[in-house]
Amino acid sequence: MKTIILFGLVLGALSAAGNVYIAEVGGKVTLQCGVTRFSSRLEWQHDSLRSSEIKQRAKKSKETDMEISNIKETDSGKFTCVADRSPHDHHLIVVSVSAPSGPLEVGADATLECKANSGVSGQSQAVVKWRKPDGSVQTVSKVELKSVALTDEGTWQCLVSYQGKEFTKTVTINVEVSPVLIRSDVFAQPGGVRGPEDPMMLLGLVWWIWVAIGAGGLVVIILIIVIIVMHKRNKRKKVHEESQGHVLLPFIGGQTAAAKPQQGRRREKPSALPLQPLLQE
Repeated sequence: MKTIILFGLVLGALSAAGNVYIAEVGGKVTLQCGVTRFSSRLEWQHDSLRSSEIKQRAKKSKETDMEISNIKETDSGKFTCVADRSPHDHHLIVVSVSAPSGPLEVGADATLECKANSGVSGQSQAVVKWRKPDGSVQTVSKVELKSVALTDEGTWQCLVSYQGKEFTKTVTINVEVSPVLIRSDVFAQPGGVRGPEDPMMLLGLVWWIWVAIGAGGLVVIILIIVIIVMHKRNKRKKVHEESQGHVLLPFIGGQTAAAKPQQGRRREKPSALPLQPLLQE
């Protein structure tokens, strides 16, 4: 009789412990009742004050199981499946992960946070860790990156564990370098970035940009000088031509204005009068 009673207590403890489920906010989860069949009645219960809210997003699955979609943080906590007046308790932990969605610039600040809401007070909480791109692990729920570096780029993993159950959420951090800071040997240097104190930098620009600016300015100055010289040369030429115009007049009839005037015509001698007859009748 004692053996039977002890066996019943063990079954009751297992039933009370139930299963642990870990799901992410916005996702879905299927809770298994713990029985495959029932004879009269089966119902799911969840912290009576919030049960009506979950009913709108819950549906039966395989007659005994329950599927919850669009999970919210308030869905966490204890779920009880009552089959033929026999309760089966389960525990749902809801995880929410936040991380920067776009690329980060070197030197910026960023925060990664992974929260595991058990929904049950007085019980042990889930263990939350972050695995960095280099493989090292930090047992914290929030990671604050001060002055982001290229070494922070890569895959970060949020690790949640509770009573043997594990959950992993992966996020990717992209880090970009401002073009002003990039040099040809940037990846050969530790950290990959040089600051404003770099001797190859001047007022935030690399040396070859200043060389290009100087060369462009020199070309502009030369062009301006050439234009001024050509303008003065054309002006002198025009003045010279105008001064020559006072000496030489335009050609007229094949002779210039400087040609000697034509000599007057010689006066022709008057023709001799016809001889008058000496006698005339």
